[in-house]
Amino acid sequence: MLERIRKVNETGAFNRWAGIEVVSAGDGQVELRLPWRDDLGQYAGYLHAALIGGLIDTGCGFAAATVAGPVLASHFSVNCLAPAVGTAFVVKARVVKPGRKQIFTAAELHAETASGTKLVATGEAILVPVEAG
Repeated sequence: MLERIRKVNETGAFNRWAGIEVVSAGDGQVELRLPWRDDLGQYAGYLHAALIGGLIDTGCGFAAATVAGPVLASHFSVNCLAPAVGTAFVVKARVVKPGRKQIFTAAELHAETASGTKLVATGEAILVPVEAG
């Protein structure tokens, strides 16, 4: 499963540009990592909210894909809890409830720092299975 999700990740131009890495994947769960680069920041030097949303969306989508194959997001939400500052960012996403027509997922985004990790955002997504195309 891990190799399949890594291959899907490599096909996404956004994911390649951002530098999103698939750390683990399987059984309704996924972990992604994004090393910090200055060009990922917003005006105050924090990870841009667009990247926060992208990590949560991607993590939830990949978690759903481990149980349902190809999926598309029909809805997602993000809660920014603290400024996203760190040397890298790790999103852990999981399937909350799988279904035939909708898959409910949740994710947490942590910043890695010299003093440990810090929860900086949470999110949820509803995904729908689609035919491989």
